[in-house]
Amino acid sequence: PPPPPPTTKKTNMPYNPNIHHRRSIRLRGYDYAQAGAYFVTTCAQGRGCLFGEVVNGEMQLNGYGKIAVDCWDDLPNHYPRVELDAFVVMPNHVHGIIVLNAPDTVGAGLRPAPTEPLTEIVRAFKSFSARRINVLRGMPGVPVWQRNYYEHIIRNQAALERIRSYIANNPAQWELDRLHPNNLEAKF
Repeated sequence: PPPPPPTTKKTNMPYNPNIHHRRSIRLRGYDYAQAGAYFVTTCAQGRGCLFGEVVNGEMQLNGYGKIAVDCWDDLPNHYPRVELDAFVVMPNHVHGIIVLNAPDTVGAGLRPAPTEPLTEIVRAFKSFSARRINVLRGMPGVPVWQRNYYEHIIRNQAALERIRSYIANNPAQWELDRLHPNNLEAKF
């Protein structure tokens, strides 16, 4: 059976720009539409274990986790500049590497290739997967993903190899992962 849906808290507090502001974790002034490799992590709403479980160091995807994989794999069909690299679905988050190719390397058409920024591509992944997951669980409109995501600009081959290794080994290291539910509870 699928896990229970995550709970969400709603408040009736009016918007106050002095206390309700979000600090961007993006690198100020950086053009996230430029060619390059990016390490992305996005978490399930409330960091609930929605996508399956780790058994003996291997991720066992449930139906929701399989949808996340399918939506990730489908991104290049919507964004021709996107090339996918290492990826893993964990119980409550995903890690992946997205490579944005230069616009002039895409296709041989007369129009220039679109230059969607990384934020648009991650938004699309989250939106496509949430819609399909919510159909499966019969809960349209319920958040599946947290609002933001973590990204890291991969600047060289050594960093790329290190991040690929981290992604590949993430299920085997699940008990030590800072996003493991037992480790999250210890922090608060």
